[in-house]
Amino acid sequence: MGKARFDFADQVVIVTGANGNLGSAVADAFAATGASLVLVGRNADRVAEALPHLSAASNVMFAPSTDLTDVASVNSMVEKVLDRFGRIHILANTVGGYRAGHPVHETAPEAWDFMMALNARSAFVSSRAVVPSMLDGGYGKIIHTASRAALQGSRNAAAYAASKAALLRLTEVLATELKEQDINVNCILPGTLDTQDNRDAMPNADHSRWGSPEAVAQLFLFLSSDGSKTLHGAAIPAYGLS
Repeated sequence: MGKARFDFADQVVIVTGANGNLGSAVADAFAATGASLVLVGRNADRVAEALPHLSAASNVMFAPSTDLTDVASVNSMVEKVLDRFGRIHILANTVGGYRAGHPVHETAPEAWDFMMALNARSAFVSSRAVVPSMLDGGYGKIIHTASRAALQGSRNAAAYAASKAALLRLTEVLATELKEQDINVNCILPGTLDTQDNRDAMPNADHSRWGSPEAVAQLFLFLSSDGSKTLHGAAIPAYGLS
């Protein structure tokens, strides 16, 4: 069986965290479908370095450096997107990060706040910024990146697990609020991804059991397609064999 084919040639897609391992794979996947792309990262230069092959495309916008945790920064980015494309159809939010290693009583409040901002607040701020355009157009898709840790916490990772759990609850609430307006909100729960960073951090692991960023990117395409029309508030596991 061949790969599923998707066509987003008439849609505007914002990819956050576009310079990351997952974000760049998602950007490439949407680019192959003909979508008009907005590539967003905290450092615009790093986004350009990660995706130089998209720089000449007329339907690709490299957004200015954007702090996804800052309301003014995100609103400014969204205004620029609307000025150029007039509409936002899809938010593919790949922003997130991991910081752990200490039990709760030894976890610095700053580490807790950092995880909550990076994994939960960023999703809240970006969602509230794009929803008005989707409501105006009567259609939209929002896909967030959560984690298996959103479902069950493990030792020495309280801030990470709690922030991903908050993101999962946010996804469910948004889905409930927006489903009657033909806006689907769902999230993906990746397992350990087969990236060079993870191979370096875990050299003795069985890397063949990890999923690839490219495979997870295909889930973003599916959740952005008409095939996901009946999915609202879903958390799709993407653990590979891990």
